[in-house]
Amino acid sequence: MKPWIEAMHAYVPGKARIGARPVVARLASNENPFGPSPRAIAAMQDVLAEGHRYPDPASTALREALGARHGLDPARIICGTGSDELLHMAASAFAGPEDEIIQVRHGFAVYELATRRVGATQVVAPDRDYTADVDAILALVTPATKVVYLANPNNPTGTIIPPAEVRRLHAGLPGDVLLVLDCAYAEFVSGDYEDGFGLADAHGNVFVTRTFSKIHGLAAERIGWGYAAPAVINALHRVRAPFNVPMLGQVAAVAALSDPDWTEKVRAHTVEWRSWLAREIEAASHAHLGNAGVRVIPSAANFLLLEFPETGACTAPAANAALLEAGILTRYLAVQGMPRCLRVSIGTETETRAAAAVLTGFIAAAG
Repeated sequence: MKPWIEAMHAYVPGKARIGARPVVARLASNENPFGPSPRAIAAMQDVLAEGHRYPDPASTALREALGARHGLDPARIICGTGSDELLHMAASAFAGPEDEIIQVRHGFAVYELATRRVGATQVVAPDRDYTADVDAILALVTPATKVVYLANPNNPTGTIIPPAEVRRLHAGLPGDVLLVLDCAYAEFVSGDYEDGFGLADAHGNVFVTRTFSKIHGLAAERIGWGYAAPAVINALHRVRAPFNVPMLGQVAAVAALSDPDWTEKVRAHTVEWRSWLAREIEAASHAHLGNAGVRVIPSAANFLLLEFPETGACTAPAANAALLEAGILTRYLAVQGMPRCLRVSIGTETETRAAAAVLTGFIAAAG
């Protein structure tokens, strides 16, 4: 085993079960609680009998549909086994031993895995209250820097930096450093947003990644896609696995793109209940714990990050235990170096109300 592989830890996903206890709400993995568009389901059913055939290795129809939907050149689009594969491909194609890859503290866990997998050195930039700090990132750039990962909105914090800051980050990077803009939660953003496509059109060192796992509800099918300059896409194809996007995923994604009403339903629900849940928790915390209570970190994604007091009756592990006892799965982030935090995905109205009832009751009892 290579020493850098031995130093890795396998990715730890959110819980999907609580032993033999029934699950009331699964809010640990930022999944779309409504599932795929009915059009996507029908499209998958139509090709089930073709399961003995290999899928289109180039994802041609999907790339063309994405290009038409977003006004992009399909030749500059690459598809992957979820955006996770694309993030790994970026490291594989552009970094290796003796190179450095920068990420923000409390960034997506896959960045570290992608970095260590290729033997590169992980460099972690300090954040500013759970939010990316452009100056801190740029201060860490050295001649060894090859890739910078930036999730915007960020996972697991939900925070976002404005378009001007994204552009300032890119402008401050050398031309031979690849900026990977991970935009998995782009569809949940309200207001001005830098989607990165214009940057990728104008510059040769920007790679934008997106996913069908979140707003499109196709997490099980593993469909990600990215956009970059031709030279970057050419490099990524060299490390891409053959037949990497399943047939079901390809046809489902094309169908999902044809159903904007479904994605708008999911987006509107998420924004509404994200705000509602934040208000409920903040009100309970203020009423029972005052200024030393639970912080709700402002989120632009389909989840909320909750920061609990470090000690006392109202801690993150105690809140997690209360939720599990009620059959509600959320993401306790101790494994990611955030022992004071829970991440709560926005579920259906019933699921979100159930999580709120447990959390507000727990806060009240702790106060």
